[in-house]
Amino acid sequence: MKRQTLGRGLDALLGEMDEAYENEASDRNEIIEIPLKDIRPNPFQPRKTFEEEALQELADSIKEDGLLQPIVVTEDIDGYVLIAGERRFRATKLAKLKEIKAIVFNSDEQKMRKFALIENIQREELNAIELAKAYSELIKLHEATHEELSNIIHKSRTHITNTLRLLQLSSKTQKALLDKKISAGHAKILVGFDEKEQQLLVNSIVGQKLSVRELESIVKSRKVIDEREEEQEKPAVHYNFDLLKSRFEDLGIKIKTSNTKLTLEFSSQNEIEEFMSHLRD
Repeated sequence: MKRQTLGRGLDALLGEMDEAYENEASDRNEIIEIPLKDIRPNPFQPRKTFEEEALQELADSIKEDGLLQPIVVTEDIDGYVLIAGERRFRATKLAKLKEIKAIVFNSDEQKMRKFALIENIQREELNAIELAKAYSELIKLHEATHEELSNIIHKSRTHITNTLRLLQLSSKTQKALLDKKISAGHAKILVGFDEKEQQLLVNSIVGQKLSVRELESIVKSRKVIDEREEEQEKPAVHYNFDLLKSRFEDLGIKIKTSNTKLTLEFSSQNEIEEFMSHLRD
């Protein structure tokens, strides 16, 4: 029941956004021109990095052809707050325009947070770390499991789990991923290593230009070596079975011993039953 409720809730939320854009198509009066200076960015925007070159290309397109799809805002005490379309908003500012086409949409803080998360996830505009943080935020908002979130956003549970694991990486490794020094494939392999080991492997990836497959091979080799060294470092164990050996021999039971094992040997069922009678006594 919980999963269905979550799914319906989000579908309704996205439906409201679709309805806003449908209003745009059916009634042009729904779109207004708003001064850029009167709009504040969405404080819940999960996307923190915007490629300057791509923004400039969009700015040039807006300057040449105009803004094809308006942004969505909600009215605030001293102006408007951006709900969806931050990339278009930034590009319009970059194009040095004074106003932007917008749809005014009634919203509250909870909806603003969800819109920002879902819009970026659906448009696939987030980098791996931002996406992991967005998934984490949605899980908290919905109190959902990975499986339930999978049904909500239509991504596989495995993808969600593997993406969330990137948040376990050290801050330096996360930065290397954001700076595109390593790929998401590299990063997933580094999860589980401590900070020092991660940095050593990141340096190897960058310095030797290692592919994901090559990194996997190196990590496997290191694990084998570590296991062998750990085995060699274990102190030799030798137990003294002399007293037990003597007691069993008095009962007529054959035994074999090694450093850590004592084995009883029986030649018939009668010997087993006789041994069991001694235990009952």
